[in-house]
Amino acid sequence: MSGAVEFFFDFMSPYSYLASTRVEAMVHPTPVVWRPCFLPGILRATENRGPAEIPAKLAHLMKDLNDWTEHLGLPPVRLPETVPFLATQANRCALVALDEGKGGPFITAMFRAIWRDGRSASDPQVLSEVLTSAGLDAAKVLDLAAGQPMKERLKAATDEAVSRGAFGVPAFFIGDEMFVGNDRLDFVVRRLARAR
Repeated sequence: MSGAVEFFFDFMSPYSYLASTRVEAMVHPTPVVWRPCFLPGILRATENRGPAEIPAKLAHLMKDLNDWTEHLGLPPVRLPETVPFLATQANRCALVALDEGKGGPFITAMFRAIWRDGRSASDPQVLSEVLTSAGLDAAKVLDLAAGQPMKERLKAATDEAVSRGAFGVPAFFIGDEMFVGNDRLDFVVRRLARAR
């Protein structure tokens, strides 16, 4: 997508959370196109595994995340009760929120609820509260998110990410050029600066 930074993310990814807290400010004035997808589908398609599935990485995960939060001036990460977890419904809600023109506020609030406040991404009460806080009709969004069209759209976004080379999230695209990982945002900024 020319003239924008596409940001493929899944709410289950703490590194997507970290990136979400700063991507818009870092790439300004280039717009960010939020692209919810399904990380487990990407991992399966690319024969990759998330850090929570690798004992040595899992043992180091909290230290790394909180090194990042300290570096970024954010509150420490609070893990949800169950890790790893699926955020499928939240990802579909993000698609609806984007359609309603309130994607940014919902996505930001949902990431904070999960990774700052330790709340469950699949709890309907949490989803309702976050949707309402973002100015959305929670019942309407949850109904749409549960429907087949949103299921197909989330799968299509996941398949697209894989077809473009993604093997995890966060994945950023500037046109056809991909950058994977929260720690690659500086490279995204450098690439944008070269194009200006």
